[in-house]
Amino acid sequence: MTHSNEKSASISDAANDHRPELLAHYPVIHHQPIQWGEMDAFNHLNNVVYYRYAESARISYLHALGMFDGSMVTVLAQSSCQYLRPVTYPDTLLLGVRCKRLGNTSMTMEYSYYSTAQEKIVATAEAVVVRLDRDGKGKLPWTAAERQQLLALEAKFGHTPEL
Repeated sequence: MTHSNEKSASISDAANDHRPELLAHYPVIHHQPIQWGEMDAFNHLNNVVYYRYAESARISYLHALGMFDGSMVTVLAQSSCQYLRPVTYPDTLLLGVRCKRLGNTSMTMEYSYYSTAQEKIVATAEAVVVRLDRDGKGKLPWTAAERQQLLALEAKFGHTPEL
């Protein structure tokens, strides 16, 4: 469950960053340096690390929306990752994150992992996040204000989630 006040690494803000064209339609860019200890036996970034990075990017996105203040409870219902190219140390990934689909109580998030060393998208991922009540027992719909805020953020980057 996601319900902490922990701040994420670094978040690009739309007006101030120099995002690659491949990430132009992602409202939040999460910067993630690769650490040596995250390599597997083949000297590639270990597959489980991509999921950790997606979690950090997801928190960055919720922070950008002002929805990660400790009052909202969400749970990860599904996640998947497609590995397109191996990543090795040293490198920094830029994770573009956006809402692909906004449901009544859930959202499908979409991620693109851009390698600054390779200047290419090296992985893509999706996750379904479900909003819960404060007790974490029942689903809670997004408010009209939250929906409007999310859609406005996405629109700034020329993206419209499915509704």
